[in-house]
Amino acid sequence: MRVGIMGGTFDPIHYGHLVTAEAARVELELDEVVFVPTGDPPHKTYAVTEAKHRYLMTVLATLTNPYFSVSRVDMDREGKTYTIDTIRDLRAIYGPEVELFFITGADAILEILTWKSPEELLRTCVFVAASRPGHSLDRIQEVLGGLYTNNKDRIRLLQVPALAISSTDVRERVADGRPIRYLLPETVAYYIAKTGLYREHNSGSGGHTTTEDPVAD
Repeated sequence: MRVGIMGGTFDPIHYGHLVTAEAARVELELDEVVFVPTGDPPHKTYAVTEAKHRYLMTVLATLTNPYFSVSRVDMDREGKTYTIDTIRDLRAIYGPEVELFFITGADAILEILTWKSPEELLRTCVFVAASRPGHSLDRIQEVLGGLYTNNKDRIRLLQVPALAISSTDVRERVADGRPIRYLLPETVAYYIAKTGLYREHNSGSGGHTTTEDPVAD
């Protein structure tokens, strides 16, 4: 069995995340892609929206794809959330025989050496670096150098359709009263409207500062 892992704050989840997950599923012949909303991610620099809202939006966004699921492993863990903790927990759930593919942005993987336990990460899962607007996959080879060359079987490059959508832009649009239709699923847009999320700039009820978020905004 081959399982893709899509971790991130998803604040909110949008079509860029969904397109990347589906592209990885098809290209890598994954049996499932599990979305993992972070609890208290250590690399973000704004107040992250309360986890229950981000979880529910992710569930709503993935309901129509039978290959997508959503996990609470990061949300239910106390303290800071690191990628290695996510991988360890999912490895325990899925078992040693399952091949795990961690889907991340091409920009995020350039920082992999700054993440907690990078050597263990490369041993326990395959990293999938997805292209993003403004971030060339070629730069991964240039920046990572020997790390990439020596781990080509553990770092896969994935070209995905270029959608210039970001969670930051969605939040700012909501705060400014601008439309967000066609940037994310209608179910998520409806949830945002009903709950009043993002009506103020830099809004979010998490109130913590964070740093390691593998899935780009």
